[in-house]
Amino acid sequence: MAKRLLIIDTDCGIDDAQAIMMALAAPDIQVLAVTCVFGNASVENVCQNVLKVLSVCERQQIPVFRGCGGPLVGASLPVSDHFGTDGLGDVLEDQDPQWEKNLQKEHAVNAMMRLVNETQKQVSLVALGPLTHLALAVRLDPGFPQKLKDLYIMGGNMEGKGNVTLCAEFNFAMDAEAAYIVLEEFLCPTYVASWEYACRNALPWEFFEELVNQDAPAARFMKTITSKCRAYSKEALMNKRDVYFGPSFVSYDAYAMAACIDGSVVTESIECPVRVELQGSISRGMMALDRTDELKKSHSVTVLTKCDVAKFSQLLMESVRRSAQPAGNHSMSSHLQHDEEF
Repeated sequence: MAKRLLIIDTDCGIDDAQAIMMALAAPDIQVLAVTCVFGNASVENVCQNVLKVLSVCERQQIPVFRGCGGPLVGASLPVSDHFGTDGLGDVLEDQDPQWEKNLQKEHAVNAMMRLVNETQKQVSLVALGPLTHLALAVRLDPGFPQKLKDLYIMGGNMEGKGNVTLCAEFNFAMDAEAAYIVLEEFLCPTYVASWEYACRNALPWEFFEELVNQDAPAARFMKTITSKCRAYSKEALMNKRDVYFGPSFVSYDAYAMAACIDGSVVTESIECPVRVELQGSISRGMMALDRTDELKKSHSVTVLTKCDVAKFSQLLMESVRRSAQPAGNHSMSSHLQHDEEF
């Protein structure tokens, strides 16, 4: 049985790491590439984080591409220290000083376009960070979205409640113009795992403890990189302050990845046009759902609302138990590597 082809576009923080490991553990998924964008950390740290995750899972043959270090327009917003300044909790001490030699020379956007062109209508793209690369791809090649099999996005919000600004979710707020372009111009089947979707399908902390205490390298890695955030969350909950993760365990990016891997994880969704607000002084970056066809748009997206938590939990467990196992024939990812510059 042929494997589904996947490109992961990520700003690799802790939850991105979990999502990447989920993809690596899926027996019917072949990860063609990981493209790195700014977001949870600088793009340099994001690259190092991805290389570390692949190393822990013994999947270093998957090519990694460095991409954009800032948004399409204007200056970058301050990078959140939600997951530490490096994106992985500031707890890893064995970084490879020669990490750049393990990156491909080709720019992430060029790599994404090339891989999709070579395998048209076969590649699923999972976007876990700001959508800068996707917006650039459609500007360079207006036909790019139609060449994808489908697109899964972790980002946006459904009700105008933000987590970094009053009305906007982090990934969309970091590059609102890019989010606007993607949701206007990507006509391929598009699935949005919003901030509320993740929060409302959260898991108990008891599950998290079971997850990270498995006897597997990936589980030990997750336990290490979440240690500071988890300790802070416990102390903050006791003192009724804001917390990193909240009262429940929410691996935000893993929800988008799970939907891509197994569509039956999603049990309820809303299909409607959406638009990202750019002009509002308070609402910039907010995703608005058009349930009454006020915008008269020609295409809709699928906004996820409810998931099968038991299936999602199983995918998370498999992500730490199986992500380091060989994934069969890697010949495609090995020969799809070029040295072109953006």
